[in-house]
Parts: sequence; C-alpha cells; structure tokens
Amino acid sequence: MAIYTRAGDKGRTALFGGGKVSKSDLRVSAYGEVDELNSAIGAALACAPEDLCGDLLESIQRDLFSIGGQLAAPEPAKVANSLERAKLPPSRVTALETAIDEADTELAPLDAFVLPGGTMKAALLHQARTVCRRAEREIVALAETASVPNEFIPYLNRLSDLLFTLARLANHRANVSDKTW
Repeated sequence: MAIYTRAGDKGRTALFGGGKVSKSDLRVSAYGEVDELNSAIGAALACAPEDLCGDLLESIQRDLFSIGGQLAAPEPAKVANSLERAKLPPSRVTALETAIDEADTELAPLDAFVLPGGTMKAALLHQARTVCRRAEREIVALAETASVPNEFIPYLNRLSDLLFTLARLANHRANVSDKTW
C-alpha cells in the first residue's frame, strides 16, 4: 500500500466521519497544531536524558492522539464507536497538575521570567510549550464556531505549564541554571 494517495492534491482533505474541507479550514489547522505538538514532544523525548519523565510524556502523546482524533470528527455521533478509544477523561488534567506539583518540589521558586534554553532537553521542552500554546489558540478559535470537547482547552493550558516546568526540571537535574530576564 502506497503512503501517498493524491487525494489531497487539490487542497482538500477528508474529515473523520465524512465530508471534505479545505486544508486551511480551522478544524484542520487545530488538529494539525496538535499533531505538531505531539512531534515536538517526541523530539524532546528522544533527547537525552530519555528517562526524564519519559512515561509521562508518552502518555501525553497518547492524549494528543485522542484530541486530534476527536477534532478531526466534526460529527462525533457518526463515528462514536471509533472515538470510544479517543476519550480524554477530565482526570487527565488533574494528572498534569499532579506532575507539575511533583516537579515543582525540586525547583526553586520563580521570581523572574525564564529565557527558553539551557540543555537541549530543556530547549526542546520549551519549544514544545510554545507549540502547545499555539495549538491551544487554534482550538479556542475553533471552539468559537464549532463544538469542541470542554476538557481540551484546560488540558492544553495545563500541558503548557507542565512543559515549562519540565524544561526547568531538565536544567535543574543537569545542574544548568535557568537564565532569567
């Protein structure tokens, strides 16, 4: 089976559950940003030290697949059975908050803005944080005109906080001081 289909060569794409839209459609943009975020987290995961919150970040990647799948389905009732696997329970937001609180126990309190950077791991986590913020903005924009599950915006908001905290943790564990503004 070929990876290419040529189906999108005219700038349109199929949605999950039926229908075609322009590749510039807000819905496509929203799930595209979530896909980019997932890749950014994958890059951070692949960077040493790989064991820094690896299981947590992988579980987040799975959550992002769930979010993307649901965003790609403008009429979820049509594909309810397929979306059963893509549910994102509200407890996932709580899990992110718990991870932030646990990481914070190792970190000095903040009293200034932190410049993104430090170790490669921290820099990639900061980059993932900014992609997360962009994905959140796209989903907020989509939610102004279409139905979006209520938990997506809080999840991404908390995820960006977690990625920031993990970037600081990566620097801290490598004995690299955060540079502040």
